[in-house]
Amino acid sequence: MNPRKSVGRPLLVILATVTLDSVGLGLVLPVLPSLIRELTHTTDVAGHFGYFLAAYALMQFLFSPILGALSDRYGRRPVLLVSLAGAAVDYTVMAFTTSLPILYLGRIVAGITGANMAVATAYLADISDESERAQRYGYMNACFGIGFVAGPLLGGVVGAISPRYPFLAAAVFNGLNFLLGWFVLPESHLAEKQPLHITHLNPFRSLWWVFGIKAILPLLLVYSVISCVAQVPATIWVIYGEDRYAWGTRMVGLTFAVFGVMYGLSQAFLTGWMSKRWGDRRSLLLALIADNLGFVGMALATQGWMVFPVMILLAAGGIAMPALQALLSKQVDEGKQGELQGTLVSVMSLASIVGPVVVTTVYAQTSGLWPGFVWICGAVVYLLCFPALGFEFALAARRNGPETPVEA
Repeated sequence: MNPRKSVGRPLLVILATVTLDSVGLGLVLPVLPSLIRELTHTTDVAGHFGYFLAAYALMQFLFSPILGALSDRYGRRPVLLVSLAGAAVDYTVMAFTTSLPILYLGRIVAGITGANMAVATAYLADISDESERAQRYGYMNACFGIGFVAGPLLGGVVGAISPRYPFLAAAVFNGLNFLLGWFVLPESHLAEKQPLHITHLNPFRSLWWVFGIKAILPLLLVYSVISCVAQVPATIWVIYGEDRYAWGTRMVGLTFAVFGVMYGLSQAFLTGWMSKRWGDRRSLLLALIADNLGFVGMALATQGWMVFPVMILLAAGGIAMPALQALLSKQVDEGKQGELQGTLVSVMSLASIVGPVVVTTVYAQTSGLWPGFVWICGAVVYLLCFPALGFEFALAARRNGPETPVEA
């Protein structure tokens, strides 16, 4: 069965897979400190918590290109199924362990299995025409965002009973995901005939390969900058709200919920409309401008209520990533989509390892003088995108002529 000829069901299944995957990921975050306290018999868990987050991001960095390369050679479906089954077993082990080293090992395995987002993204490229990819990447990002908001909310409710229950719930979600993939999800990619060489399991090989494609270097620079700058709100949103606007826990939760809704709506509905009306490159440019203005707005907002209109700009800026993913996917043939998407996830994971340390250091050193300085730093770094994008525009015009958008 060719999923392109019956795209409705595969599209819905892969979006459901991404949603369930992100719900399972977010479920355990609220109770992870409590479980660490239970296993260490101490209240000082900040160090362990940071290591747990870093271990997950490090495994994503190392294994996303590997899973992507494996899916290019053996098909998307088997790699997804193995990773989902492994995650279900892993979360079950973490739910019952009484050993801190086993919990660390479980978190490492969770990072490896969680690298299947690269495979899901490649699957989406397989079943989508080039003109549809930005819209469908928007759908996928919206589903991931919805799941990641719902996961911590559900984890907080279930974790109030026991800090181990969210791990069991995450195992159930991954088990359901596995069954959904086993019974409903068709293969989207004809596996390659070439045998897998040991060098394909080297994550740095994929990085060298992708960054060695000169035609997409400007887009990769833009992707890297966006990944790094995104660590500013991801890292300091709570601290910044508490310090500058005296937000309490309830207000922080409200801002997350409101932004989650705005972000999901922009990804699901605005991305496709903009891509069809103006094309992926112009959509990317407009989104970058909106996000940059949003960072400046956050730096200048002196009252908590001002943050809500600024969120509109930040949510619109989120369109940059699916538009950029669509542009990048068009530069690589179908047999390399898994490796490409794995490398992109790897770049994002590397930013997630280094970025929080840099952002918190800058904020700690400058918040006393001006709390908004860290946002201005992000906006300044963002400016690197514009000359790179201008150069890519010129290259694309020489290759193909000006981009011709499809009128809505």
